[in-house]
Amino acid sequence: MDLKPLKIEADIMWAFLDTPNKMSGKYQVDLCNLSKPAIKALEDIGVNVRNKEDKGFFVTAKSANYAIKTEDESGNPISAKVGNGSRGIALIKPFPYNVNGKKGVGVGINKLVVTKLVEYNAEPVDTADVL
Repeated sequence: MDLKPLKIEADIMWAFLDTPNKMSGKYQVDLCNLSKPAIKALEDIGVNVRNKEDKGFFVTAKSANYAIKTEDESGNPISAKVGNGSRGIALIKPFPYNVNGKKGVGVGINKLVVTKLVEYNAEPVDTADVL
């Protein structure tokens, strides 16, 4: 099967673009609320597209060794933390895997172009009135 790169437009959630996710050890981002054509294109090449109430149809795109290149529509790098509710176009590279006899098609990611940025800002915790 010929696994060519795809451009997928999606909502962005749980973006670990420049720091690896502690659970997986990889740079990753959930591409959520996928369109019907995107779902079909992904499923046609064997990608398991998941569905959750708060994410709609989604895939988790990962990069094992490199931070995910993130830029705006003009090609300028984005240094802000990309928060849930952002939107973008991901250039993904599907790849076959066979781990302990489990075969499938994973979703690598080469670049993320953010078209709507919702900046992530961790709220400081006020510890004065802790119960």
